[in-house]
Amino acid sequence: MKTKTVYILGIESSCDDTAAAVLMDDKILANLTANQTIHSQYGGVVPELASRAHQQNIIPVVKAALKKAGIEASQLSAIAYTNGPGLMGSLLVGVSFAKGFALALGIPIIQINHVQAHILAHFIKKDETTKVPSFPFLCLTVSGGHTQIVLVKDYFDMQVMGETIDDAAGEAFDKSAKILGLEYPGGPLVDKYAKNGNDLKFTFPHPKTKNKLDFSFSGLKTSILYFVNDQVKKDANFIENNMEDLCASIQKTIVSILIKKLIIASEQTGIKQICIAGGVSANSGLRKNLENEAKINEWEIFIPPFEFCTDNGAMIAIAGYYKYIDNNFGSFEVSPKARLPIEQPIL
Repeated sequence: MKTKTVYILGIESSCDDTAAAVLMDDKILANLTANQTIHSQYGGVVPELASRAHQQNIIPVVKAALKKAGIEASQLSAIAYTNGPGLMGSLLVGVSFAKGFALALGIPIIQINHVQAHILAHFIKKDETTKVPSFPFLCLTVSGGHTQIVLVKDYFDMQVMGETIDDAAGEAFDKSAKILGLEYPGGPLVDKYAKNGNDLKFTFPHPKTKNKLDFSFSGLKTSILYFVNDQVKKDANFIENNMEDLCASIQKTIVSILIKKLIIASEQTGIKQICIAGGVSANSGLRKNLENEAKINEWEIFIPPFEFCTDNGAMIAIAGYYKYIDNNFGSFEVSPKARLPIEQPIL
């Protein structure tokens, strides 16, 4: 049983954001992220460039997080870090730093599943008014690399009910944006233009899957590509003249697919506590639709603050905190894993 204040340093480096956070128990003291803008000119994350940038950013980010938290490194109880899934080169930077720093301080390390951390971000307390879900609850995790409906029975007891069989929702947003000539990352730009568009102007298909709770976005991307190309042949200015309506229609389609599956999962389980997590949970269309469905289906919904939607160190730290108080520490011999299912223990 915990009898003293616990300080956890959380390190996230699974993709192109170098993030560090410090928690005092479950309360956030600092949460800083160094973004990598270099990838925008390539239309996507370049793994080699990402790992190099992590090497440059990790020490300054950790140092700044400790300074903002107002504590010394010697006060840390443990260091939690992302062990997977993610880009191997990026993961290695965070893993190597966390292990070296922990060895120097003589404190334990805690390996964290990146997707589990997104879900547990709902338990970060910014202040005493923070509302957190109770078990069991359903969580729709949506990002550039993951799209899943997860039944969350306990902090680390999670069951995937449905997941994408090809591309993730975040990738569908980014690739659709690329088709429209928008810069990377395109998801936030689609959301921006969609706010002033007519989401009924264009209709795109909802791909079918064998499992009603699984997702598929590959066919949708292809449909959007063929439609836009056909229209551009008729009118060279089609995209420019219809940008807002195109973005609104694309966003409506993707969000509708996500919400439809979530409704089915809620009906199957009888669970009415609904959460969303991951980078796409910052999308205003998804948030608005979730709030509307909550009124219709009598859901109690939990939507994380924007700073905890995208990859961040605080979500790693909170997951580390719950493992710490359960004496669930990691081994220095464990290697990072590019693929790490949410239900698979880190060994």
